[in-house]
Amino acid sequence: MAARVIRATLACVLACATSATSGAQADPQAGRARARPCAVCHGEFGVSVLADAPSLAGQPEFYLAAQLKAYRSGKRANEIMSIIAKPLTDAEIADLSAWFASIAIEAKPPK
Repeated sequence: MAARVIRATLACVLACATSATSGAQADPQAGRARARPCAVCHGEFGVSVLADAPSLAGQPEFYLAAQLKAYRSGKRANEIMSIIAKPLTDAEIADLSAWFASIAIEAKPPK
């Protein structure tokens, strides 16, 4: 378990460093337009409508990009996401990640 956490942490750090040095500026509005098909499972504004699909709204941009790249490469497998992510370019992944990361979410503790 500890090794898995360490690998995940290193992957996130690497993804963050890679996105920070890519030089390309992500476009959240382009990501919004590209995210229309994502709404079927992840909701119009990234809040999941299916029990087995995660909510994407407000997730860190580097995390979202790393997960999409993992689906694209086959390092992470899901019957639907592996097919959807396969043709995405790095720029499209950056735009999608920027869009979902830009959605503000609010968590309130129970009363």
